[in-house]
Amino acid sequence: MAAAAVSEAWPELELAERERRRELLLTGPGLDERVRAAGGRLPPRLFTLPLLHYLEVSGCGSLREPGPGLAQGLPQLHSLVLRRNALGPGLSPELGPLPALRVLDLSGNALEALPPGQGLGPAEPPGFPQLQSLNLSGNRLRELPADLARCAPRLQTLNLTGNCLDAFPAELFRPGALPLLSELAAADNRLRALSPDIAHLASLKMLDLSNNQLSEIPAELADCPKLKEINLRGNKLKDKRLEKMVGGCQTKSILEYLRAGGRGKGKGQGKAEPEKDESRRKRRERRKKEGGEGGEEEDEACRLLLRVLHVSENPAPLTVSVSPEVKDVRPFIVGAVVRGMNLQAGNALKRFLTSQTKLHEDLCEKRTAATIATHDLRAVRGPLLYTARPPQDLQIVPLGRREVKAQDLIRQLQLEAEEHRKQRKRQTVSGLHRYLHLLDGREHYPCLVDAQGDVISFPPITNSEKTKIKKTTCDLFLEVTSATSLQICKDIMDALILKMAELNKYTLENKEEASLSDVEADATSEPLSDPSAEKGGPCPLLVEQVRVLDEDGHLKVVYPSKTDLGFSASHVTVTR
Repeated sequence: MAAAAVSEAWPELELAERERRRELLLTGPGLDERVRAAGGRLPPRLFTLPLLHYLEVSGCGSLREPGPGLAQGLPQLHSLVLRRNALGPGLSPELGPLPALRVLDLSGNALEALPPGQGLGPAEPPGFPQLQSLNLSGNRLRELPADLARCAPRLQTLNLTGNCLDAFPAELFRPGALPLLSELAAADNRLRALSPDIAHLASLKMLDLSNNQLSEIPAELADCPKLKEINLRGNKLKDKRLEKMVGGCQTKSILEYLRAGGRGKGKGQGKAEPEKDESRRKRRERRKKEGGEGGEEEDEACRLLLRVLHVSENPAPLTVSVSPEVKDVRPFIVGAVVRGMNLQAGNALKRFLTSQTKLHEDLCEKRTAATIATHDLRAVRGPLLYTARPPQDLQIVPLGRREVKAQDLIRQLQLEAEEHRKQRKRQTVSGLHRYLHLLDGREHYPCLVDAQGDVISFPPITNSEKTKIKKTTCDLFLEVTSATSLQICKDIMDALILKMAELNKYTLENKEEASLSDVEADATSEPLSDPSAEKGGPCPLLVEQVRVLDEDGHLKVVYPSKTDLGFSASHVTVTR
């Protein structure tokens, strides 16, 4: 009877055992109640599936600890994803050892500390000898375990964003401790100092320490031989010149400044910096007196410029009406129009699409928190309707596919995913197939419909081929939808527009040559010029407000409002 009850409560486990699956995903609205009934732990039956390579349990507010038996029962686990649960304040018992684990994601929980016995795993021998990626972001960690480097000596990516850390353990930066670490993200913490020993991270390529309480940056940071990208914005640095540089200049310039010793801090030509600064200051003042703008050219060139066009200033503003059907499906949406993107040059389009994918992986939490869709504005026919339809009634031309009903598209994708598993002889899937579970149990699917009755967006799965972004696209309509909250939509839209401004600035600075394909060149009826070249300087992106209305035409939300795009970073200027 007890076994039958377990099978009834956890049919996924019985199916995984019967089909000898190597991948298992537990999520959805019914998970909370089942985990609560299991005492806030994962069911012991789960740890009798030794073939599992991938396990994800996400979005469960009643999961407070994994439970005993995980390490012993899942020895072949390669990826363990336990994000957006309620794990904490520690892990009891500790997770490891998991000798085959390569990816561990504990983001979005309530972890406060990971002491020995209630943490990740043993240090001797290493509990995670193959671990490459560790995500602890969005917790409440006040400190990191001192033996983290010994526990996971092959770590390549470490994400600590959004915790309460005030320091890194000294052991993290000892010589040879983490020889493969290439990405370290610790933004939005309380870090007060950065040890000069960070130079011992010989493979470090990306460092994000934005929005902390750092007052000084050690010159030794410039000794990291592979460092290509650093973000130190949002720290009140004593060196005001350096503070201005981290707000807008490229990593190479910042590292050169640190390598020179900063403001007279003693290395090489750094000693002459005060005299150089004084000379520059006098030249700027002299130019101002002569009526020139030369004193501000360098600062202006480093800034990102965004101009907001209010609805009242727009002769033809785009609107989105929301129907009641989406209330129980995916109720939240914000939109914006952005004009002035340059996607023609070099790899600009590829960089834009890659950045959107990265936002989906990180801020959007693999589309579980929100989904972004970007459209070529020239192909968008407003006003738009955000609604929900039964799968058999929702028809769309998905990106790169023929017109199909939503129910048939989902079936196709499921078959493709199964075929992918058989060919690769593994249970992990990629692309759109990773998001199919987000529609499980839904009787209606959300969609965005244009004035011609065409579905241009089917979140969280795909956009329409009709409004596909191309190299010739310079004006875009952006949408962010969520089943979670309106504020998440706004935050992600802020991040997307900021990223677009950064990409546009990078494209202009590097002066890549335009590279239209023959098909795209034929498709555009007139040449698209570079507006910044005409004006002889940086050109702001124009962000037009988009109103979202209810079925009676009453305003639900307008983006960007006065409180949106409120970047604290000094390198961004928003004019309204």
